[in-house]
Amino acid sequence: MSTLILLNICCPRLSGVKCGRDGVVDNHMEMGKKLLAAGQLADALSHFHAAVDGDPNNYLAYYRRATVFLAMGKSKSALPDLSKVIELKPDFTSARLQRGNLLLKHGKLDEAESDFKKVLKSNPTDKEEKEAQSQLTKSDEIQRLVVEAHSSYENKDYVTAASQLDTIIETCNWDVRSREMRAECFIQMGEMWKAISDLKATSKLRNDNTQAFYKLSTIYYNLGDHEMSLNEVRECLKLDPDHKQCYSHYKLVKKLNKQIQSAEELIQEQRYDDAVSKYEAVMKTEPNVHHYSLLAKQRICHALVQGQQSSRAIPVCSEVLQSDPQNVNVLKDRAEAYVQEEQYEEAIKDYETAGQHSENDRQIKEGLEKAQRLLKQSQKRDYYKILGVKRTAQKKEIIKAYRKLAQQWHPDNFQDPEEKKAAEKKFIDIAQAKEVLTDPDMRNKFDRGEDPMDPESQQGHHHPFYGFHGSQGFNPFGSGSFNFKFGFN
Repeated sequence: MSTLILLNICCPRLSGVKCGRDGVVDNHMEMGKKLLAAGQLADALSHFHAAVDGDPNNYLAYYRRATVFLAMGKSKSALPDLSKVIELKPDFTSARLQRGNLLLKHGKLDEAESDFKKVLKSNPTDKEEKEAQSQLTKSDEIQRLVVEAHSSYENKDYVTAASQLDTIIETCNWDVRSREMRAECFIQMGEMWKAISDLKATSKLRNDNTQAFYKLSTIYYNLGDHEMSLNEVRECLKLDPDHKQCYSHYKLVKKLNKQIQSAEELIQEQRYDDAVSKYEAVMKTEPNVHHYSLLAKQRICHALVQGQQSSRAIPVCSEVLQSDPQNVNVLKDRAEAYVQEEQYEEAIKDYETAGQHSENDRQIKEGLEKAQRLLKQSQKRDYYKILGVKRTAQKKEIIKAYRKLAQQWHPDNFQDPEEKKAAEKKFIDIAQAKEVLTDPDMRNKFDRGEDPMDPESQQGHHHPFYGFHGSQGFNPFGSGSFNFKFGFN
């Protein structure tokens, strides 16, 4: 039931309320004015809608409704109402002046000037005359600037054109054409975020602006933001599902977005080789946009490091850092790869560089401390090097290397006393290395930078080989002539 009918029904029972058709319209007008003054714009608008419905020739109802629309920021809705006011009451100077101002803001300069000139000829108040004359002068200046901006743009002087358009848009801030041209200037100048700002404004100022959404999508895509690109191109297709440019771009972005999401899921699942393959596919899907190649290589670097493929990871990480030398994540990944490769000094350099750009990163602090411990340890005794295996070696590899070296350096193989003595020392080192690296607890300690076989670091812990070189402890070869037999367990 409409508000007008409701008021007609209730009218006889409402104290102080006028009845009849005119009375109901007056009541809506009065209620609308009170609600507008109280800032209750939506309720005020409902009453002015009812007043217009009740009396389509009531110019004040249109004028009041236009006032609410303007207060709500809906200038496009206010313009038709102001035009209707002027149609019903051509000498309503205030309405014509307001329409002229709105037309000026929308960049409709000829129509705005026509309104300002008519105001000046219509016996305006001093205030209205002053405002109309000022706006007419401003409009003339904008007309001149528009011509100059177009000339600068056609001559590819985008910096000058953008500056001229800045001045135009200060006054004509709802002018879609000026914003679109300035956005194009920003694109040519490489100021992509400024272009995005203008294009977002134009997409709201013009309801069917598919081209703005298409441009936004391509800019985001070229900036490497595939998710925002997908969002904007979908907005284009909502307006026009058959838009050829948007549909073609949508298919490309959707494919790329799916590949990247899939690759990240593979990394989460620790399927690092598959993740590397998927990111290699990303580079094939989009070989021309540097951001995606860089992203793919960054994540390939990470996946290779996590997959303990440090020798493959280092050149990929290094390639990313040539383009983006302050990339903290890649610096951390390459540092870890260097640790895996036992290049501790290089790892320390990367951790220190990363720390300069991310001071409170706990991972950097812990990684740096670990690399420093391992460097110090490597300058002493390195059980991995003694057996000739990598830090990532499995237990089977360690035992295999141990058996081979134990057979090679068994003291029974040497007759010369000096050679036998050297072999005994070597054999002990090999045995200790095997003991440490096949015991999970001892190996963890060693990997953290401690030496489980060092009496000083153990402080009282006893191991069977301590003291072989002079201090008390177990001598696996006994005393006198050498007769120790090794079982290679």
